Amino acid sequence: MNSQNLFNDAKTILVGGVNSPVRAFKSVGGTPIFFKEAHGAHLISEEGKTYIDYVLSWGPMLLGHSHPSVVQAVTQMARKGFSFGAPTSSETQLAHLVQHFFPSMQKMRFVSTGTEATSSAIRLARGFTKRKLIVKFEGCYHGHVDSLLVSAGSGSLTFSQPDSEGVLPELAAFTRVIPFNDIAAVKALFTQEGPNIAAVIVEPVCGNMGVITPNPGFLETLSSLCTQYESLLIFDEVMTGFRVHQGGAQALFNITPDLTCLGKVVGGGLPAAVYGGKAEIMSLVSPEGGVYQAGTLSGSPLAMAAGIATLSFLKASDAFNHAKASTDTLVEGIKLILRQKNLDYPVNHCGTMFSTFFCPNPVSNLNDTKTVNKEHFNRFYHSLLQQGVYMAPSAFEANFLSAAHTAGDIDTTLKAISKSL
Repeated sequence: MNSQNLFNDAKTILVGGVNSPVRAFKSVGGTPIFFKEAHGAHLISEEGKTYIDYVLSWGPMLLGHSHPSVVQAVTQMARKGFSFGAPTSSETQLAHLVQHFFPSMQKMRFVSTGTEATSSAIRLARGFTKRKLIVKFEGCYHGHVDSLLVSAGSGSLTFSQPDSEGVLPELAAFTRVIPFNDIAAVKALFTQEGPNIAAVIVEPVCGNMGVITPNPGFLETLSSLCTQYESLLIFDEVMTGFRVHQGGAQALFNITPDLTCLGKVVGGGLPAAVYGGKAEIMSLVSPEGGVYQAGTLSGSPLAMAAGIATLSFLKASDAFNHAKASTDTLVEGIKLILRQKNLDYPVNHCGTMFSTFFCPNPVSNLNDTKTVNKEHFNRFYHSLLQQGVYMAPSAFEANFLSAAHTAGDIDTTLKAISKSL
């Protein structure tokens, strides 16, 4: 069956035909492609067409798809058992590997998804500080947590409104939303409500409104104000962990958060995430403390095996630097093509992540994305698909490279981009 037939069948039983909204292609139009196989930097569709993949399962596949080390580790574990509902040594082994890259995570707890990690970190921050307010930034996505699915209200800096039906206004009232990179707004908010702020949660490099890097002094201001007001600083590095730097954005910008949330790469492509930070704070998590959090499949042996294989390979190899170098080459190539075609579109990138914004102005926050020409992007996107290049199906998402992308893949992609613009 082709993707159209498969999608029609899926819509009869799955909501929208998908299990995560962006997969439905609502943003770009057309029919989502159904894939059956993936190897290295390539995806193979149900129709048998091969695509160069820049989505990489939305980030986890830093080594590329079906990496031999990961496949071997998962296969060996699967023969022993899938899940025990009891401690395993692999949980401790992966935790030590995570701590190697993220020394700020003195103690940690594995969960199954990034949403679990961020929601648990928020609960912990409130439990530790005995405060209610959480600060987040416009355009930063931290999973489908009720208190974080909110946007800034139109009338005031300090009032928020739900972004989703089913999120109670009473919950949104405990979240403050301000623009990313707006240092003045951060200072004003802390001056007004600092003693009531439990935590600031931030994507230190944004990926969920496209790649947007922090302006000089922005993260430093967050860290300083959190210290001054005894609020916790939470870095949501579910996307940026191992991707903007092997030690995440906190290593890249030399900022130490109180709590860190990781996902995606840490599970090597299997469902796994982790939150952790200062031992003093993490000691409040059950069973050591009174902040409850649990999960039947937390620390899944299969996911731990994939994570151990992935991080071990990263630790022992030059995989990250190779992926970063490929990203640099691709981004410089895109910029050259844009200049040649007299298109003044910004191309933001950091580490192994990049986004091209189809607008004439620099992009440093959500408001800057409002001038993006979505129609132009959608035409561009479908032209790339026809040429076998698979990028994120949205004008406002990050793209990723892996250690498996070759110079040939980059060259083919740049030729497709030139033809599509």
